[in-house]
Amino acid sequence: MPVQNISKKLFKYSQHTAVALVSAAVLAGCVVGPSFKEPNININSENIKPTAYFAQESQSEHSESTWNWWSILNDPILTKLEQKAQLGNLDLQLASSRIDQSRAALGIASADRLPSVSAGFDYKREGLSENGKFVALGAPSDPDNFWQLGFDASWELDLWGRNKRIEEGAVAILQASVYAREAARVSLAGEVAKTYLLLRSVQTQLNITLENKTIAERVLKLAQSREKNGVSTRFETISAKAELATINAALPEQTQRRNVLMNALALLVGEKPRALNALLAERIASPVMPSEIPAAIPSEFVKRRPDILQAQANLHSAVAAIGAAEANFYPRITLTGSLGVEGYAQSDLSTWDSRVFSVGPNVYLPIFQGGRLKSQLKLTKEREKNAALTYRQTVLKAWHEVDNAVDGWAAQQSHHHKVEIAHNFNKQALQTIERAYLQGVADYLSVLTAQRNLLTSQTKLNNSATNASIALVNLYKSLGGGWNPDALAKSGFETMSVKAEGE
Repeated sequence: MPVQNISKKLFKYSQHTAVALVSAAVLAGCVVGPSFKEPNININSENIKPTAYFAQESQSEHSESTWNWWSILNDPILTKLEQKAQLGNLDLQLASSRIDQSRAALGIASADRLPSVSAGFDYKREGLSENGKFVALGAPSDPDNFWQLGFDASWELDLWGRNKRIEEGAVAILQASVYAREAARVSLAGEVAKTYLLLRSVQTQLNITLENKTIAERVLKLAQSREKNGVSTRFETISAKAELATINAALPEQTQRRNVLMNALALLVGEKPRALNALLAERIASPVMPSEIPAAIPSEFVKRRPDILQAQANLHSAVAAIGAAEANFYPRITLTGSLGVEGYAQSDLSTWDSRVFSVGPNVYLPIFQGGRLKSQLKLTKEREKNAALTYRQTVLKAWHEVDNAVDGWAAQQSHHHKVEIAHNFNKQALQTIERAYLQGVADYLSVLTAQRNLLTSQTKLNNSATNASIALVNLYKSLGGGWNPDALAKSGFETMSVKAEGE
């Protein structure tokens, strides 16, 4: 056949193919299945306010707050630990790895929407059987070389949006993995801060216990001296020994708890046991807590939490899966084509007569699947329902956490202020009894008792400060890493400082 005739036929065939492609492109705008819409749980109608454990005083200034909220505690060691944890924590690295996996899965889903082109080369040495049917028909049985070289192409026309829905779901899964890492980051920052604050509390308590031990030893010597001189009974000496033994028994437990917390911090930052002991042995001043919190936090802020955004992305993926499952009920059309050369001699591959090509559509129509497609659609709908319930549960749980955190921080601040008052009274009592002792109107046992009472109040003050700091950490953690003070200022929300009732 002349080359011109072949060219005309190919041109004519390409015209029909172009018309078919245009028609397919028009049909491709038809995407089955529901489209995702951001759910509305109606959490914007109220503001979260703390219970009135204290008097409220309006403040016009807002302290700056960034995502690294732990800096407000003014503790350089805590800041260093948080930075090390963000870089070395293995759970955070696993979350980052899952993001890379999701991104690769998205690349695979996106590639399914594009044409695929491949090249192939094949060589065989073939020989026919002397007793075969081809030889019986006259074909030679001598072995020959057979060469093939060409290109293959295929493209599935996404008429019903199946591949588009799959890609949409992959995008949502990638978003969910990103939010999961951010949720892990927020959780990690809160866990490091709480563990560090507990460690500082235990270290302070250990120092107080050692001071109590010194006082108990003095009391015991004084009691023994008084018993020896007939001033007191044996009961005072035995009681002093019991007090000293009780204090000594508390030291190993507190030391062991300190070591456990040090190792816990080492694990959080991705270090081996005892790797942070030298750093954490440094003594610094107690963290300075900010004196203000927002008087009311808009419940809209709850929606910023990474776990809520992750649940929403998972819901989006589940909705997209419904569209992909529904598209499985419709026909699939794949355009395929191949172009190449083949021959019995390698030199034949360069001649025009060795050309071979094929082009045409491949239609797949599901007729009977034994109920598989219906079951698959039902499964995707149930998963979507489960994702929707999970989203609602996550939002409701987050709302409760924020409300409890705001209320808890306010209560702990009020409690800490009152414990400070009691501590100051104990300091005044010690100063009074010390002056009386110097004037000779009080005995030394009274001084030791006052010192012990002061140390007891210091223990309560230490516990209260730790609980208040942890409550502040919980507040920032519940808000997904803090609040934007500029947004609060623009919204007209004021802050409040904590004061004791009646002041």
